[in-house]
Amino acid sequence: MSRSSVLLVGADPYVLRACERHDVEAVLLCNSGAYDSGRVRLPAGSTMIRVDDVTNVEDLVAGLHRAGLGDKKFDAVQTSWEFSAVTVAALGRVLGCRTIDPETALYFRDKSLQKERLRAAGVPVTRTALVPDVYDVSEVPWEFEPAVLKPIAGGGTTSTSVVRSRKDLEDASRKFREERETKRTFLLEEFVDGDEWMAEGIAFGGEVLFFGLGIYSEPCLEAVTGQKPISLRRIDPDSEAESYQRAEPVVRAAIAALGLQDGVFHMELFNERETGRIVFSECAARRGGAMTQEQVLAKFNVDLGEAALLCALGRMPQIDVKVNPDVVGCIGFYGPAGTIVSYPTADEMVSRPDVVFAQMWVPPGFVLSPKFSASAEMIGAALLVSESVAAFDQRIEELRDWFGERFVVAEPGLTSGQRWAWQRKHWPDREYRDWLFEVQ
Repeated sequence: MSRSSVLLVGADPYVLRACERHDVEAVLLCNSGAYDSGRVRLPAGSTMIRVDDVTNVEDLVAGLHRAGLGDKKFDAVQTSWEFSAVTVAALGRVLGCRTIDPETALYFRDKSLQKERLRAAGVPVTRTALVPDVYDVSEVPWEFEPAVLKPIAGGGTTSTSVVRSRKDLEDASRKFREERETKRTFLLEEFVDGDEWMAEGIAFGGEVLFFGLGIYSEPCLEAVTGQKPISLRRIDPDSEAESYQRAEPVVRAAIAALGLQDGVFHMELFNERETGRIVFSECAARRGGAMTQEQVLAKFNVDLGEAALLCALGRMPQIDVKVNPDVVGCIGFYGPAGTIVSYPTADEMVSRPDVVFAQMWVPPGFVLSPKFSASAEMIGAALLVSESVAAFDQRIEELRDWFGERFVVAEPGLTSGQRWAWQRKHWPDREYRDWLFEVQ
């Protein structure tokens, strides 16, 4: 048998690692950020091609032709990049190889179409109202209060906000006009009071082979709105079996209604506080962020990166679930506005109690914006394994404080004198000297 080959759109280190393990030739089409990062590790015999836009079929096809691979036959094309899902579906049709169905990909991207389909299938889902143009909300019905305003096909929590009145909605509209927001089709969704859960899973042949639940320590949107680092943990299928019993019908019905045949998924759910009802929020045909790969592997012994590759190739993943009885979760790190000067090393973080893995995603010298606007804008994260939920929560708070004390950022907009004062505070031994000899 000839060696399998896969065209990857967007750099995913765990899918690339799976290519090496399964002897799959990989051709990677990635954007400039990944290309310039210096952190993409390619399996032997694989190829990386930089393109300007991984969401544009023309850019992707042209990149292949410029590299002399325009006529190469691939067994599959795959992406873990949220914004490329429909692009990859179309590209698969162009290249004549396996990939997600274009219509299915669309239902996993467009939240309005997604919720309509699930509502028709009888899946409990949040109520919504379409906002055709966020620049003008005068005709948008105000039916639920409060509500969440989000892009129709966004990712993470970018450009997402809570609006508590029609005035808030109009203010948000004005702000988007002033900032010249380019994505103007939005969705207004009822705000559900309750815990925010996520389900990470694998589907093959249209059936859910595996799913594992997680829960945010505080709702994701509230954490971002309050500028507080996100933390979350995995829900244990043994000690918290009742959570799985309530979520499973919704998870399976949603995947069936959306038509995912082979692939991994990341689903957001609400555990409604007053009723205990599980309500569908949204779902993507890729794994979640914030160290989801590492958490699921540590808690359930399931490699979502490997599953994504095998499903793309039409091979059933061999899943051997082994539940870790300890509490597994992670914390994301953010920072104040300014230029990053230094932060604790991964080894220093792993030396902290219960921290088993840590990773920083931006290097020193990176400039942080005044306010993080998306759950994907973390500068790094740490994976924790604790003996109890109480111990996990305690470790999270301790790690936040410890990291914050050691995270050094040069403030923006300071005068020269203020910068010298800032340096004296952090490095008193680096004092600037004004004269050669002291006056006696």
